[in-house]
Amino acid sequence: MSSVPAAGGMASGRVLLVISGIYVAQSLIASMTFRGVPAVLRSEGAGLDRIGLVSLFMLPWALKFLWAPWLERLRLPVSGRRHSRPIIVLGQVAAILLVAALALAAPGDWPAMLFCLLAVAAVVTATVDIACDGFTVEQLASRDRGWGNAMQVGGGYVGAMLGGGLFLVLVDHAGWSAAVLAMAAVLVAFTLPMALTPEPAGDARAQAAHRPSLGAAFARPAIRQGIVIVLLAQAGMRLTQGMIGPLLLDRGFSLAELGTVAGAGGTVVSIAATLAAAVAVRRWSAMRLVGPALLMQGLLFLAFLAAALMADPPRALLAGLLLAKAFVVGAGFVVLYAAMMDWSSLRQAGVDFTILQCADAGMAALAGLAGGVIAEHFGYRACFGLAALLALVAALRVPGMVRRVSVEAVP
Repeated sequence: MSSVPAAGGMASGRVLLVISGIYVAQSLIASMTFRGVPAVLRSEGAGLDRIGLVSLFMLPWALKFLWAPWLERLRLPVSGRRHSRPIIVLGQVAAILLVAALALAAPGDWPAMLFCLLAVAAVVTATVDIACDGFTVEQLASRDRGWGNAMQVGGGYVGAMLGGGLFLVLVDHAGWSAAVLAMAAVLVAFTLPMALTPEPAGDARAQAAHRPSLGAAFARPAIRQGIVIVLLAQAGMRLTQGMIGPLLLDRGFSLAELGTVAGAGGTVVSIAATLAAAVAVRRWSAMRLVGPALLMQGLLFLAFLAAALMADPPRALLAGLLLAKAFVVGAGFVVLYAAMMDWSSLRQAGVDFTILQCADAGMAALAGLAGGVIAEHFGYRACFGLAALLALVAALRVPGMVRRVSVEAVP
């Protein structure tokens, strides 16, 4: 990995250290919200309808493109002095205080307060993500963006282990308040690298000549076509995202066995995949790897289809497919998100990348819902068969679209 400063002036190694801390912190909060808290609520006797309200906290992540231009103008003022660090650090401090305040909102005693704090934390972390993504695109040279996405995706897995795993262990052994305060302390540690890293100034003349906006983003073919590419590339994977666990449970796996394979094994394999994909992106570029990544997805879903067609598939086969899925999806995220960074303009990277990311979030919500309906009414074979078809069609169509997008110079 290169340590030579990118156009923004920071060495890549320092950038990766900084962003890995922020991405782990963001994922920790998200995992506490979407995995840890629902489990605790259920253990306290909360109804499934109340727990289902937690899904509403995804809305800021799907809608953050609406306020991304305002934040980007604040982050990149016409003076040329970038404000990524103060925005991110202040946002992280606010998120840490909100998490710490959860210690006072025990799920069984103050559920309304708990949900309010989580809702505000979701808005804060989604906003911080805009600035962090813009900072990453600016400060990493194109050849190093695969490593940036490895930190983004890998940091997500580490945060998930902390917020969705360690948090629950601490709740069980030390109680709610102690577990929450421990997570707040972890967030402080992961925020320190950004707080202690000076941010270089930008080009005042270039920034004064451009006002970040949604209109400027959608005026660029790279963003319009990039949205289509993201939707096509993610449709198959998002269709099956919630169905693999139920498939294994229906084929005889216990919750403990599923947790061991998907949790411990899947996390290790996923992190390995992100590192392997980062090396591949640096050597061959993300643009050239999108097609092979989609082909791997299509073949994987065909294998799941074959397993779903079996009356009694071997447990080793199902476990192997689950681990293969962790590798393929982890690598695919790195490749696609590195390409999305390349399509983002340096004049408003936070806006452009956020739009593409929100397209993926929207696809995740809609395709995830559709996958559940299809599997319920037509069976797992229909769900995985359609996912394989979508991924293979995308593998044929998307590479040509990516080549056309890459022709456009990013201003």
